Amino acid sequence: MLTKKCGIWHLIAGIIMLILGFVVWANPLSSLYAIAIYVGAILFILGCGYITFSFSESSAWYFVIGLMDVFIGLIFLTNLGLTVETLPTIFALWILALSCMQLYGSLEVYKLDLPWGWSLFSGILGVILAFLILGNQAFGEIALVITVGTYICAYGFISIAEYFYLRHFCKLNQQ
Repeated sequence: MLTKKCGIWHLIAGIIMLILGFVVWANPLSSLYAIAIYVGAILFILGCGYITFSFSESSAWYFVIGLMDVFIGLIFLTNLGLTVETLPTIFALWILALSCMQLYGSLEVYKLDLPWGWSLFSGILGVILAFLILGNQAFGEIALVITVGTYICAYGFISIAEYFYLRHFCKLNQQ
């Protein structure tokens, strides 16, 4: 019989993530700056990866994408004020793109004569949210902080639940 040692790391990670989620909600301006740094660093690292990959694949497209990512990442990292101001717009455009794909997908599901109402509804809500954010910068900043904080808290809750589930599962395996 397979026995596993169940660690406490899921519980610790979950508690840390819950605390971090509440910190994000409690400090929206600092959180926006942290998100700006995170996005800038990720773009810079991805760009470096694309550039490196472009040499192994002899691809000019990967090289150009890598240069753009590095350039935008550096702009984000060196102009945090500008980044914080543009994050809600970027967030809104991302939501708009996803919502348009959701609307298109719901119409494709409709053609298959499958339930499609919730998909259509979520796509419409996404479009409305995107235009609300584009129309009001402060609303966009609040929406971004709430979204990131909620995601981090949800991750924390799931990690804690995994700990208790795995702990129960490990006890069953050891019997």
